Amino acid sequence: MNVRQVALAAALLLSSLLIQSVVLSRLPLPGATPDLLLLVVIALAISWGPVAGSIIGFAAGLSWDLISPADGPMGAWALLYILVGWVAGRMRRPGERAVWELLVVSAGLVAAVTVGYWLLLLLVGDDRADVSVLLRTVPSAVVYAVILAPFVVPGVTALARRAAAYDSPARL
Repeated sequence: MNVRQVALAAALLLSSLLIQSVVLSRLPLPGATPDLLLLVVIALAISWGPVAGSIIGFAAGLSWDLISPADGPMGAWALLYILVGWVAGRMRRPGERAVWELLVVSAGLVAAVTVGYWLLLLLVGDDRADVSVLLRTVPSAVVYAVILAPFVVPGVTALARRAAAYDSPARL
Protein backbone atom coordinates (compact mmCIF):
# COMPACT_ATOMS: atom_id res chain seq x y z
CA MET A 1 0.00 0.00 0.00
CA ASN A 2 1.28 3.46 -0.85
CA VAL A 3 1.06 6.54 1.34
CA ARG A 4 -2.06 7.80 -0.42
CA GLN A 5 -3.83 4.51 0.16
CA VAL A 6 -2.97 4.52 3.86
CA ALA A 7 -4.11 8.13 4.21
CA LEU A 8 -7.35 7.44 2.34
CA ALA A 9 -8.07 4.31 4.38
CA ALA A 10 -7.41 6.17 7.64
CA ALA A 11 -9.64 9.10 6.64
CA LEU A 12 -12.48 6.87 5.46
CA LEU A 13 -12.32 4.60 8.50
CA LEU A 14 -12.20 7.49 10.94
CA SER A 15 -15.05 9.38 9.30
CA SER A 16 -17.26 6.30 8.95
CA LEU A 17 -16.48 5.29 12.54
CA LEU A 18 -17.51 8.72 13.79
CA ILE A 19 -20.67 8.80 11.68
CA GLN A 20 -21.64 5.33 12.81
CA SER A 21 -20.96 5.90 16.50
CA VAL A 22 -22.29 9.45 16.78
CA VAL A 23 -25.15 9.55 14.27
CA LEU A 24 -26.29 6.13 13.10
CA SER A 25 -26.18 4.40 16.49
CA ARG A 26 -28.44 7.06 17.95
CA LEU A 27 -31.16 6.83 15.31
CA PRO A 28 -34.32 5.10 16.52
CA LEU A 29 -34.27 2.48 13.76
CA PRO A 30 -35.84 -0.94 14.21
CA GLY A 31 -33.55 -3.94 14.56
CA ALA A 32 -29.85 -3.38 13.96
CA THR A 33 -27.83 -0.23 13.42
CA PRO A 34 -26.63 0.44 9.84
CA ASP A 35 -22.99 -0.67 9.63
CA LEU A 36 -21.30 2.05 7.58
CA LEU A 37 -17.86 1.05 8.84
CA LEU A 38 -18.29 -2.48 7.52
CA LEU A 39 -19.36 -1.21 4.10
CA VAL A 40 -16.21 0.93 3.91
CA VAL A 41 -14.07 -2.11 4.81
CA ILE A 42 -15.83 -4.16 2.11
CA ALA A 43 -15.29 -1.47 -0.53
CA LEU A 44 -11.61 -0.99 0.30
CA ALA A 45 -11.00 -4.74 0.38
CA ILE A 46 -12.69 -5.23 -3.00
CA SER A 47 -10.46 -2.48 -4.37
CA TRP A 48 -7.11 -3.47 -2.87
CA GLY A 49 -7.25 -7.23 -2.30
CA PRO A 50 -7.31 -9.68 0.62
CA VAL A 51 -4.10 -8.64 2.43
CA ALA A 52 -4.97 -4.95 2.50
CA GLY A 53 -8.60 -5.87 3.25
CA SER A 54 -7.54 -7.92 6.26
CA ILE A 55 -5.33 -5.13 7.59
CA ILE A 56 -8.04 -2.54 7.08
CA GLY A 57 -10.61 -4.91 8.61
CA PHE A 58 -8.42 -5.37 11.68
CA ALA A 59 -7.96 -1.62 12.12
CA ALA A 60 -11.69 -0.96 11.70
CA GLY A 61 -12.77 -3.81 13.95
CA LEU A 62 -10.31 -2.95 16.69
CA SER A 63 -11.42 0.69 16.54
CA TRP A 64 -15.05 -0.38 16.89
CA ASP A 65 -14.11 -2.67 19.79
CA LEU A 66 -12.37 0.22 21.55
CA ILE A 67 -15.22 2.66 20.99
CA SER A 68 -17.88 0.27 22.27
CA PRO A 69 -16.05 -1.83 24.91
CA ALA A 70 -19.21 -2.79 26.80
CA ASP A 71 -20.87 -4.09 23.64
CA GLY A 72 -19.43 -7.60 23.85
CA PRO A 73 -16.22 -9.60 24.00
CA MET A 74 -13.11 -7.54 23.24
CA GLY A 75 -11.68 -8.38 19.83
CA ALA A 76 -14.89 -9.85 18.41
CA TRP A 77 -15.38 -7.06 15.89
CA ALA A 78 -11.70 -7.13 14.95
CA LEU A 79 -11.87 -10.86 14.23
CA LEU A 80 -15.05 -10.56 12.19
CA TYR A 81 -13.84 -7.53 10.21
CA ILE A 82 -10.53 -9.29 9.41
CA LEU A 83 -12.49 -12.17 7.93
CA VAL A 84 -14.75 -9.82 5.98
CA GLY A 85 -11.74 -7.91 4.64
CA TRP A 86 -10.13 -11.13 3.48
CA VAL A 87 -13.32 -12.53 1.88
CA ALA A 88 -14.18 -9.24 0.16
CA GLY A 89 -10.59 -8.87 -1.00
CA ARG A 90 -10.73 -12.30 -2.62
CA MET A 91 -13.54 -10.93 -4.80
CA ARG A 92 -11.19 -8.39 -6.32
CA ARG A 93 -10.82 -8.44 -10.07
CA PRO A 94 -9.24 -5.98 -12.50
CA GLY A 95 -12.46 -4.75 -14.14
CA GLU A 96 -15.28 -2.89 -12.50
CA ARG A 97 -18.04 -4.81 -10.77
CA ALA A 98 -21.69 -4.16 -11.46
CA VAL A 99 -23.58 -2.35 -8.72
CA TRP A 100 -25.85 -5.35 -8.17
CA GLU A 101 -22.79 -7.55 -7.52
CA LEU A 102 -21.53 -5.09 -4.91
CA LEU A 103 -25.00 -5.00 -3.38
CA VAL A 104 -25.19 -8.80 -3.10
CA VAL A 105 -21.66 -9.08 -1.70
CA SER A 106 -22.30 -6.32 0.83
CA ALA A 107 -25.63 -7.73 1.99
CA GLY A 108 -24.20 -11.22 2.31
CA LEU A 109 -21.17 -10.09 4.29
CA VAL A 110 -23.28 -7.90 6.60
CA ALA A 111 -25.55 -10.88 7.29
CA ALA A 112 -22.50 -13.08 7.92
CA VAL A 113 -21.02 -10.57 10.37
CA THR A 114 -24.32 -10.27 12.23
CA VAL A 115 -24.64 -14.04 12.55
CA GLY A 116 -20.94 -14.36 13.41
CA TYR A 117 -21.22 -11.82 16.21
CA TRP A 118 -24.27 -13.62 17.57
CA LEU A 119 -22.33 -16.91 17.50
CA LEU A 120 -19.42 -15.31 19.37
CA LEU A 121 -21.86 -14.01 22.00
CA LEU A 122 -23.34 -17.50 22.27
CA LEU A 123 -19.86 -18.99 22.58
CA VAL A 124 -18.92 -16.77 25.55
CA GLY A 125 -22.30 -17.27 27.22
CA ASP A 126 -23.64 -13.73 26.80
CA ASP A 127 -27.33 -13.27 27.69
CA ARG A 128 -27.91 -11.28 24.48
CA ALA A 129 -27.30 -14.41 22.35
CA ASP A 130 -31.01 -15.05 21.94
CA VAL A 131 -32.46 -16.47 18.73
CA SER A 132 -35.21 -13.82 18.70
CA VAL A 133 -32.53 -11.11 18.68
CA LEU A 134 -30.80 -12.81 15.77
CA LEU A 135 -34.05 -13.13 13.81
CA ARG A 136 -34.77 -9.46 14.41
CA THR A 137 -31.33 -8.04 13.63
CA VAL A 138 -30.24 -9.99 10.54
CA PRO A 139 -33.10 -8.85 8.25
CA SER A 140 -32.81 -5.22 9.34
CA ALA A 141 -29.00 -5.27 8.98
CA VAL A 142 -29.35 -6.65 5.45
CA VAL A 143 -32.00 -4.07 4.53
CA TYR A 144 -29.79 -1.23 5.82
CA ALA A 145 -26.84 -2.64 3.85
CA VAL A 146 -28.95 -2.84 0.69
CA ILE A 147 -30.02 0.77 1.16
CA LEU A 148 -26.53 2.16 1.94
CA ALA A 149 -24.33 -0.03 -0.28
CA PRO A 150 -25.26 1.55 -3.66
CA PHE A 151 -24.14 4.91 -2.32
CA VAL A 152 -21.14 3.94 -0.20
CA VAL A 153 -19.41 1.06 -1.99
CA PRO A 154 -19.11 2.49 -5.54
CA GLY A 155 -17.94 5.85 -4.20
CA VAL A 156 -15.33 4.34 -1.91
CA THR A 157 -14.08 1.95 -4.61
CA ALA A 158 -13.69 4.88 -7.03
CA LEU A 159 -11.64 6.79 -4.45
CA ALA A 160 -9.61 3.67 -3.68
CA ARG A 161 -8.83 3.11 -7.36
CA ARG A 162 -7.59 6.68 -7.71
CA ALA A 163 -5.41 6.37 -4.61
CA ALA A 164 -3.92 3.09 -5.85
CA ALA A 165 -3.17 4.59 -9.28
CA TYR A 166 -0.55 6.93 -7.83
CA ASP A 167 2.87 5.46 -7.33
CA SER A 168 4.45 7.02 -4.31
CA PRO A 169 8.20 6.73 -3.78
CA ALA A 170 7.63 6.20 -0.05
CA ARG A 171 6.17 2.72 0.39
CA LEU A 172 4.82 1.40 3.67
